[in-house]
Amino acid sequence: DPLRATATNFLYAVPMVLAVSLLFIGDFQTAPLGLVLAIVSGALTSACGYVIWYAVLPELGATRAAMSQLSVPVIAALLGVALLSEALTLRLLLASVATLAGLAIVLTHRPRSNPPG
Repeated sequence: DPLRATATNFLYAVPMVLAVSLLFIGDFQTAPLGLVLAIVSGALTSACGYVIWYAVLPELGATRAAMSQLSVPVIAALLGVALLSEALTLRLLLASVATLAGLAIVLTHRPRSNPPG
């Protein structure tokens, strides 16, 4: 049950987050709206993403699931360039090309059939 598993994981994480946060309570500053937005973006949207991921995971199979996860950093980095004016560096381009090339190799690889005997 993806929803139950995600909710349980988030509930287990809350005490640890609160304990670590107490170490830095003196530096804590926030506006009420900022706190609400942080909770919504951090907890609710992440939880929805996890629920969706675990719901479709059985349909993907191991290879497609792994490929999907490995493409996320490239997609996130390129969206950062496109939407947030992040720098498009040679390092980012080479890392993205290397990652996508590896995924392409997996996609085009055909397993050899075992010879009889």
